[in-house]
Amino acid sequence: MRSDNVKKGMQQAPHRSLFNALGFTKEEMDKPMIGIVSSYNEIVPGHMNLDKIVEAVKLGVAMAGGVPVVFPAIAVCDGIAMGHVGMKYSLVTRDLIADSTECMAMAHQFDGLVMVPNCDKNVPGLLMAAARINIPTVFVSGGPMLAGHVKGQRTSLSSMFEAVGAYAAGKMTEEDVYEYECKTCPTCGSCSGMYTANSMNCLTEALGMGLQGNGTIPAVYSERIKLAKHAGMKVMEMIEKNICPRDIMTEKAFVNALTVDMALGCSTNSMLHLPAIAREAGVALNVDIANGISAKTPNLCHLAPAGHTYMEQLNEAGGVYAVMNELSKKNLLNLDCITVTGKTVGENIANVVNKDPEVIRPIDNPYSQTGGIAVLKGNLAPDSGVVKRSAVAPEMMVHEGPARVFDCEDDAIAAIKGGKIVAGDVVVIRYEGPKGGPGMREMLNPTSAIAGMGLGSSVALITDGRFSGASRGASIGHVCPEAAVGGPIALVEEGDIIEINIPANTLNVRVSDEEMARRKAAWTPREPKVTTGYLARYAALVTDASKGAVLQVPGTNK
Repeated sequence: MRSDNVKKGMQQAPHRSLFNALGFTKEEMDKPMIGIVSSYNEIVPGHMNLDKIVEAVKLGVAMAGGVPVVFPAIAVCDGIAMGHVGMKYSLVTRDLIADSTECMAMAHQFDGLVMVPNCDKNVPGLLMAAARINIPTVFVSGGPMLAGHVKGQRTSLSSMFEAVGAYAAGKMTEEDVYEYECKTCPTCGSCSGMYTANSMNCLTEALGMGLQGNGTIPAVYSERIKLAKHAGMKVMEMIEKNICPRDIMTEKAFVNALTVDMALGCSTNSMLHLPAIAREAGVALNVDIANGISAKTPNLCHLAPAGHTYMEQLNEAGGVYAVMNELSKKNLLNLDCITVTGKTVGENIANVVNKDPEVIRPIDNPYSQTGGIAVLKGNLAPDSGVVKRSAVAPEMMVHEGPARVFDCEDDAIAAIKGGKIVAGDVVVIRYEGPKGGPGMREMLNPTSAIAGMGLGSSVALITDGRFSGASRGASIGHVCPEAAVGGPIALVEEGDIIEINIPANTLNVRVSDEEMARRKAAWTPREPKVTTGYLARYAALVTDASKGAVLQVPGTNK
C-alpha cells in the first residue's frame, strides 16, 4: 500500500507514534488509508450540507474495509462574492484548492481519495488535484439546490439578480424584490440552474470521475446520502483494480465532456476549467476544438437561465446518463472510456431511459442542431471569446452596434442602472482579465441588470473577464488577449461599431488594420490595480494571459 511509506518499517516508528496519538488501532494500520477532502463550511449554501455527505462517505469507506481520514478544502460562494472586490478572489481559489489538496495527499501518503466538492471553483480545483496526485479517486458532490417558487413560477439565483435590475427599471416594487429574496434560494445546495457549479458537477459524471447522479440528485434528497456511501465503497474497489484518475481522464474522456457540455448547455466557465483540468492530466485540450464539437452536437437541454427547467427536473428525467444515452444514438461519444464505476461509458449508460422528452429533448428533436457554447474569433478576439449560445435570444445571434466602453465592471453597472445604455448598444468591459483584473471577475451583475431592465434581447456585453454561468443573452466573455497585455479590446473606442456573428463564430470591431496599429502604438499599460497580497502574486504568475483559457498555476512552473 502507498500508505506503508508512513506506517511500516523501523524507520516509520516515529510516524506510528503520531498515528497512535490520532487514536489509530493496530487493525486500522493494516488497512488502506483514504483521504476524504471535505469542502464543508458555513458560509457557502452549496457546502453547508457537506458534513452529512462526508459522514456518509466515511461509512462507505469503513464498510468496504478502508480507514477514512478527513481533511479540508476551502470554497468561496460566488454569489456572495459577486459585485465587489471579493470576486477578484474567486477564480484564484481554484489553484489554491488544487495546490493545498496536492500538499495534503502527498505529505500523508493516502492510498485513495474521495473528493467532496460542490461549488464553482471547488469542483475544478479538486479535479486538477486528482489529476496531479493520480491515486484512486472518486468524486461525490453536495448536490443542487431545489428551485424556488415565486408567484407560481420556479426561480433560481439569476432570477434574484434580475429582480434587482427590474427594480432599478421601475418594473418591480421593493416588496416584490423582498418576496424573491425570501423564496428564490429555498434549500442548501449549488444554485438550481445550469450555472458553473452544476455544470462542473455534471461534467464530472461525463468525464467518468463521479457516479451516476453526482451532478443532479438534489442536495436535500436522501438519495444523495446513499450516493455518498457508494462513493466511499467505490474508492476501495478502485484501489483493488488500480484505476487512477489519469486512466479515466484521457483525451477521449475530455472530448466526451465537451460533447455533453454542448448538449446540456453548460456554463461558459467550463471552457476555462476543462483545459486547466486536462493540462494537469497531461492532455492538451485547446478550446478551438469546441466549435467542431458544437457543430455536430445537438443542444438537448434548456435549463435555467437558458430556459425554465431546473436541476431537479433534469434528475427526474434521467440525469446526465440519459443525456449521454441520447448522444450515443448518433455515435457522438467515446463509449469505451473507463470510469470510476469500473465499467465503460457504454456499459454505464446502456439501460438508462429519457423519462421526460420536454426536459431532455430526444436526439432527433433538439432545441438546436448545434451545441450550447460557441467560441468566437476575429480582430477583437484573435485568440478567443466565449458565449453561451443556447442562452442567446434569436434576434441577437447576429448583432452590430456602437461600443460603450468601460474600464471596469463597476462603471458599467452604474451606466446601465443610470439608464445610459440603450437598445442596440454593445457594452465593452475591459481590464477585468486574469492579469488586469486581477483575478478575472465573473459578471452576473451587469448581465442581470441588462436583463432586468428589459434589454436582454437588444444589448450585447463583451469582456476580457468572465460571465457567470447564470448569465444569459449575448454575453461574450474570456476575450483574449486581455486588455492588460495590449489585446485589441484595450484599443476599442467609444462609438466603434462591434460586429457579432455567433453562427459564423466571429467577433470583430469595424476599424481598419492601420487604425488599430496606430492605436496600438499609442497604447500604454495601466498601473496594476493590486500591488500587494495574494492577488498581486497571482497576477504576476499569469505570464501568458493571452492564452486565456489556461492560467499558469501558482506555486508551480507549469
